[in-house]
Amino acid sequence: MNATPLTADRPFHYEYRYRSVAQDTMARGIPAARTATVARSAAVTSSHARVFALQEAFTQLPGGDQGVLDLAAATGMPDSTVHRILQSGVPGGAVDQIRRGRYRPGPTIIKAAIHAMAHVPGAATTQEILADLHERTGGAALLFALAPFGGLRRLCTDYAWGRMDPGELGVFAHPLVTHSRSLRTGASGRAILAHLPAPLQELVVGEELPDDAAPGVIRDVLALVASLGEIRRRGYAVAREEVVSGWQAIAAPVMWGDVAVGSVALAKPTGDMPIDLGELIGQTCRTARLLSEHTALPAPAA
Repeated sequence: MNATPLTADRPFHYEYRYRSVAQDTMARGIPAARTATVARSAAVTSSHARVFALQEAFTQLPGGDQGVLDLAAATGMPDSTVHRILQSGVPGGAVDQIRRGRYRPGPTIIKAAIHAMAHVPGAATTQEILADLHERTGGAALLFALAPFGGLRRLCTDYAWGRMDPGELGVFAHPLVTHSRSLRTGASGRAILAHLPAPLQELVVGEELPDDAAPGVIRDVLALVASLGEIRRRGYAVAREEVVSGWQAIAAPVMWGDVAVGSVALAKPTGDMPIDLGELIGQTCRTARLLSEHTALPAPAA
C-alpha cells in the first residue's frame, strides 16, 4: 500500500497532514515504527473526523473497492469502528457494499462531488480567462477537465484561439481538442497526472499508449514517471509533439486545494515556439492559478 505520488518523497497522506503529531511523539521516545499509527489515530479522535478520514482513505488505496482491514490500517482506526461506519453509510448511499467485507464510495458521495463541480468556475469566466491567455501569447488556449467516468481521461471543455486557423497550420480543430485523451500523453495530460494519488497514477501509467500517439510522446515508463516528479516540482509541463505532430504545448494544473481538477494548455506550432519558453510558461501558470482561484471561490448568490 503506497499512497505517495510516484517518485515523490513526502510520506503517507495522513502522516503528512499530521506530521507535527508524529514528530512530537518521536520526541518523547516512542519508536519510529509506531509513529504512523499514532499520527493517524490522533487525527481521528472524534466520530465526525473518523468518517472524513475513512472517506479520504478510499482515495489513497489502490483498486475500486476496499476491504475493512486495509481501510483500518490506512486510518489507524479499529476494524470494528471502520466496519460500523461503513455499515451506517450503506442505507443512505454514502457507501456501496460490493460484497461481504468490500466497500466503495456510494452515489451520494458522487452526487455531492458533481454538485460542487457544476458551479465553479462559470463558463463565461473560463472563456474570458482563456481569451486573455490567447491575446497575451498568440497561441491556442485550451482548458481540460479530468473525466473519471469510464476510465481516467481528460476532456477539452473550453478553448480560445481567436482568428487562428489550425487547419492552415497543419492540424484541424478536432484532433487539437480531442486527440489522445490519455493522461499519459501531452502536457495537459501529464500536468493532471502528476497531481493524482499514487494508485490512480499507477493505473494510468499501466495503460497502453494510444495507437495514434504523436512521435514526441514519452514511451519509456521510467522516463514518464520521472517527468511527473519534475512537473510537481516546477508546477508546469512541456510537451514537444506529443499530441499533434508539428505542435508544442505548455500546461499547468488547475487545482482545488490539493486536487488537480484539470489543466490549462497553451499550444503553438513548433516553428512559432521561442527558444526561451519563460514568458509563455509564466503566462500559462498565471492562467492556471487564476482558474484555480475561481474554482476555490464559492458560487455567487443567485
